[in-house]
Amino acid sequence: MDRKVNRHRLNILLDRAFSVVGLFMTIFGIGVLVVLLVDTFLDALPRLDWQFLTGFPSRRPERAGALSAWVGTLVVMVVTIILAFPLGVAAATYLEEFSRKNRLTEFIEINIANLAAVPSIIYGLLGLEVFVRAMRLERSIISGALTLAILILPLIIVATREALRAIPQTIREASYALGATRWQTVRNQILPAAMPAILTGTILAVSRAIGEAAPLIMIGALTYVAFLPSSPVTPDFPFLSFRWLLDPFTVLPIQIFNWVSRPQHGFFTNAAAGIILLLVIVFILNGISAYIRHRYEKRMRW
Repeated sequence: MDRKVNRHRLNILLDRAFSVVGLFMTIFGIGVLVVLLVDTFLDALPRLDWQFLTGFPSRRPERAGALSAWVGTLVVMVVTIILAFPLGVAAATYLEEFSRKNRLTEFIEINIANLAAVPSIIYGLLGLEVFVRAMRLERSIISGALTLAILILPLIIVATREALRAIPQTIREASYALGATRWQTVRNQILPAAMPAILTGTILAVSRAIGEAAPLIMIGALTYVAFLPSSPVTPDFPFLSFRWLLDPFTVLPIQIFNWVSRPQHGFFTNAAAGIILLLVIVFILNGISAYIRHRYEKRMRW
C-alpha cells in the first residue's frame, strides 16, 4: 500500500515538473522570437517608408527599394496556390475516398510521406532540369511557381488526407442511406466538412514556400530585377494575356539574401526591412486563408 502511495506521489511530482519545464520552454521560445522580431523591426524602421515599397533595387542602399521583389513574391505565390491546391486536394481525395487499398496505393502513400520531408534544394534541382531546361520555360514566373507547387504538394496531400480521415464515418453512412452516390457524398458532405482543416494545412505549406530561396536560386531566379512583370490585361481582344508567366522575376527571400551578402551596412538595414515586409505578406495571406476557413466553419454550423 505504501509503495502505491509513494508511486502516486512520485507521478504527481513528475507531472508538475513536466508542466513547469514545458511552460518554461514555451515562454523561452516565445521570448526569443519576440526579441528577434523587435530587433529586426528596430533595424528596419529607418527604411520602412513609401520609397522602399515603390522603389526598385539600386546599388546605393539609401535608394534601394523592394517593389519588384514583393510584387514577384505575390505573383509567384498566387500562381503556386492556383497550381498546387486543386491538384493536392484532388489527389488526396482520390487516395482517401476512391482508390482501392493495394500495394500500388501503399507505395504511393509512402512516397508522398517521404517527399514531404525532402530538402527544398532538391526540388530546385528538379525544377532546373524539368521546367527550365527540358520544358524550356527559362527562368520565368511559371518555372518558379511550378517548382514551389511541387514543393508544397506533398504537404497539402498529407494535410488533406488527415482532414478527410477526421470526418466521422456516420456522415458517409447517412449520406449513402439517403441515396447519394460516393461522389455526391464527397462533394456535398465530406469536402465541405474537412475544408477548414484542409485550409489550415495549406496555410502552413504556403508559409513554408513563401520563405524559400534555395529552390528559386537553383532554377536561376534573378537577384537584380528593376522592372515589373507584364500586365495580364491588354487593350486588344481577348483582353487577357499570359505572357507575364514567362517574364523573369525575383522574390523577397532572394532580394534579402542579395542585400545581406553586400558589405555596406545600409544593405543590412534594407534586409531587415525586407524581412518585415515578408512577414507582413505572410500574415496577409494567412489572414485571407483564415477568413475563408471561418466562412466554411460558419456555413457548416448552419
